[in-house]
Amino acid sequence: MRRRPAGLVAVLLLVLIAACGARPEEPTVPSGTVRFASYDFPENQILVEVYAEAARRAGVPVAVQHGIGTREVVAPALQQEVVDVVVDYLGTALLFARPAFPDLPETPEGMHAVLSRTLGGRGVLVLDIAQAEDQNGFAVTKAFAAEHGVNQLSDLVPLAPDLVFGGPPECPDRPLCLLGLQEVYGLDFGKVISMPSRAATVEALLSGSIHVGLLETTDARLAVAPVKLLVDDLALQPRENVVPLVRAAVADRWGARLTDALDDTSALLTTGDLVQLNRWVELDGLTPEEAADRWWG
Repeated sequence: MRRRPAGLVAVLLLVLIAACGARPEEPTVPSGTVRFASYDFPENQILVEVYAEAARRAGVPVAVQHGIGTREVVAPALQQEVVDVVVDYLGTALLFARPAFPDLPETPEGMHAVLSRTLGGRGVLVLDIAQAEDQNGFAVTKAFAAEHGVNQLSDLVPLAPDLVFGGPPECPDRPLCLLGLQEVYGLDFGKVISMPSRAATVEALLSGSIHVGLLETTDARLAVAPVKLLVDDLALQPRENVVPLVRAAVADRWGARLTDALDDTSALLTTGDLVQLNRWVELDGLTPEEAADRWWG
């Protein structure tokens, strides 16, 4: 079992309470349409397009709404019946759904079981997990790593007071981002800068504006930019398999036509596919919809 840092629980509970009053604007769609919604970053938009296309191919009417917000907005929207399908990441979804759960299971299967029990009581069905996985990662330039002998996150501890960290706006409040780095690793950076995108994070690393930045482990830029992810040697990050979440009422209405289509997609999707999909969007300039169409062939 993975023990959660105790100080993170209270913070996440406060975030959840603040999010309860937030309700995104509901788009107008024909009755019976299954509403897919994405988080506000490109990979999740790609994943939603991949799964939405699977539903279309199964004859399910679909509407896609991209970038409606962060987890604090999107997750409650699913339970509030504003959206019907969210494509999530297993560990983060569980941590958000059960902030007071003392020990996270270490296996994807154990995490899936706990998440299914938790969300099932809230009217949400947790479908099969994919092999595809994407965790938070923390990157430095290869030159910085060589100069300072840095290969894992613990190596940053004596350097951190003189370093600048860059991450998304929500990072300071996230237990798997800056909060976790502080509590699990004891990393107290000298300065923290908000980054508008992962592309901006890479640019800031290369320009020296920041020394450490958040990049997901499937970011396509890792293969072409002179940056490297540091090893998460104290295992801050949980398993983050891709997993679709569907409102139970919608799953009941469409039955196996919808759920089988999504489960079959999860059975196909690999981490390598995620990297390739990200590459098509981040480096080749395709839209998330175009990348999903290319993946489906």
